[in-house]
Amino acid sequence: MAIYAAIQMVSGDDLAQNLTAAERLIEQAAKQGARLVVLPENFALFSTLRSVELGQLEISAQGKVRKFLSECAKKYGVWIVGGSLPVASGEFNTELNIEKVFSACFVLDNAGREVDRYNKIHLFDAQVKDNQHAYRESDAIAPGRHITVVDTPFGRLGVAVCYDLRFPELFRLMFQQGVDLIAVPAAFTQVTGDAHWVPLLRARAIENQVTIIGANQGGVHNSKRETYGHSMIVNSWGEVIAQLEKGAGVVCGEIEPSEQQKGKAKLAIAQHQRLFVSADIKMPSQG
Repeated sequence: MAIYAAIQMVSGDDLAQNLTAAERLIEQAAKQGARLVVLPENFALFSTLRSVELGQLEISAQGKVRKFLSECAKKYGVWIVGGSLPVASGEFNTELNIEKVFSACFVLDNAGREVDRYNKIHLFDAQVKDNQHAYRESDAIAPGRHITVVDTPFGRLGVAVCYDLRFPELFRLMFQQGVDLIAVPAAFTQVTGDAHWVPLLRARAIENQVTIIGANQGGVHNSKRETYGHSMIVNSWGEVIAQLEKGAGVVCGEIEPSEQQKGKAKLAIAQHQRLFVSADIKMPSQG
C-alpha cells in the first residue's frame, strides 16, 4: 500500500512566508505516512511579475526554491513533485521587454536529488468570468516541449500542470510510456474549477487507468484571484478517495498498486487501442 499526499495552499507574493507554509504541510504529510508529496502550481510565489525576477535565480540547483525542495525531500524522507516554480527560459517577450520563464516542475527523490523536470506545455490564455477577467500566461511563460515520466519506487510517475489537464493527448503520451500515476499541480480558478476540475481529473484517471494526485491552490489570493481548491486523490477507476475543499492543508490517500495492475489486466485498454484508425470519413458500402 502506498500513501500519496496532495498539498493545498493559498500562496501569496511573500516567498519566505510561502516556503514556511509549504514545509509545515510537507512535514504534516510525512507524519501521515506519505511517500510522495505533490505541491500546487505557483506554491512558492503567486505573482507573475515577481516570478520573472525569481526565474533568474532558479536557473541553478542552488536557487532558493530548488534548494528548499531538496532539503525538504531529504529531511522528511519523501519524494516531492515541486508544484511549479519559474526558471528563466532564454526566450524574450520584446513587447514587455522581459525574459520569459518556464513554469518548471521538479521531481525530487527522498535523498533530495532532482531526478527529472517538467516544463508546463499548455499555457492558460483565456477569458474567465471572474474579477481578473483575462489571463495571458504566454506573456511571461515559455511553453515546454517534452513530457516527463519518471521511475519511482511506487511506479512510473507522470507530471502535468494545471491547464495541461484539458489536453487528453498529453496524458495519452504518458499512458503509452507505461505511466502508473500522474501528479497534477494546479491553480485552477474558482470559476473554471467549479465547472471542470473534478470531471477532468476523473476522466484522465479513468481513460488512462492511473492514479491522479491533483494538488490545487485553494482560496482567495488577492482582490482579483480566487482558486478552487478541492485537491484530491483519484484512483484508476475514477473514484475520489480523498479530497480537501478549501484552505491550506494536506489530503492523503492510500492506493494499492497491485489492485491497479489487476484492473489493467481485466480491462486491457493498452492492448485494445487502434492507433492506426484513420480520421478519413468513408460512407458504408451500398452493396
